[in-house]
Amino acid sequence: MAHNSTKLGLITMAQHIIEGQRAHPTATGEFSWLLSGITLATKIIESNVRRAGLVDVLGDTGTVNVQGEEVQKLDEVANEAIIRCLGYRGNVGIVASEEDDEPITIKEAGPAARYIVLFVPLDRSSNIDVNVTIGTIFSILQRRGDVSGWDGPTPHVLQPGLKQVAAGYVVYGSSTVAALTTGNGVDMFTLDPEIGAYVLTRKNVKMPSDGKSYSCNEAYKATFPEGYQRYLDWAKSEEAGNYTLRYIGSLVADFHRTLLRGGVFLYPPTLKQPEGKLRLMYEANPLSFVAEQAGGAAVDGKQRIMEKQPNSLHQRTPLIIGSKQEVDRVMKFMSR
Repeated sequence: MAHNSTKLGLITMAQHIIEGQRAHPTATGEFSWLLSGITLATKIIESNVRRAGLVDVLGDTGTVNVQGEEVQKLDEVANEAIIRCLGYRGNVGIVASEEDDEPITIKEAGPAARYIVLFVPLDRSSNIDVNVTIGTIFSILQRRGDVSGWDGPTPHVLQPGLKQVAAGYVVYGSSTVAALTTGNGVDMFTLDPEIGAYVLTRKNVKMPSDGKSYSCNEAYKATFPEGYQRYLDWAKSEEAGNYTLRYIGSLVADFHRTLLRGGVFLYPPTLKQPEGKLRLMYEANPLSFVAEQAGGAAVDGKQRIMEKQPNSLHQRTPLIIGSKQEVDRVMKFMSR
């Protein structure tokens, strides 16, 4: 069976981005240069993930991050790789990591550095110890207003998801796959280790409009709001007709499966975390952008995720994301 990349003519991510920029006469090449920094960092991360049992990158560091989570050694490796690779791009003015308290201003970049990159360096990195799929998530914004002025990084970072100019994720699994949207659909690229480049393998990905599966940690069901409980009870009923539970416990992996197969991913609020657990700007916004560009939907149980105005860098949110019909179905149970 021929590989998808052969059918698509062996187009690399760099070639694909450059080709897309040709449709915009004012394009300067800055954006493709920025993305090359992200892809370089993910190749470094992938190399460390692949050799995790052979080099000293397993286990925790003994420290706790701003999220109150134990920092894994691979977290530090991934975080440093992304910051360093973006720091040399010249057009990235601000980077913000899930691991750090505050945004980092790259002063060397100067006033022309109009891009902001927010990222989760390694989602669910603790899973690497047991060989469960993990990933990287990123979101790209532009500074507000005149980039020659400066009033600190935070006002530039706190923008709703609708302001994203690009977003995506990389999943480190049986193969390393990157999904990217720049607002014109979603494309997927697979890292070819033989040539060291991401190759276009799925173009204009469309999420199925429905799907008889749900992804959720039902261990906390008793602490979910009643609407979520009603939906979960319905999904297991004869009326629903053979819905299946598919839950990996790694956000990137669960979303990647939902994007390709359809269904819905739920991360409800709980009694312990009434505002939800997932980070709005680092996780929910970029994945919502990808979902919507693929024909799916993403809400927080009350409103569209990408319309939420963030009030803090590490703001949390509930998340319902997936096939549009399935998201709508969950919302109907919320309103009963």
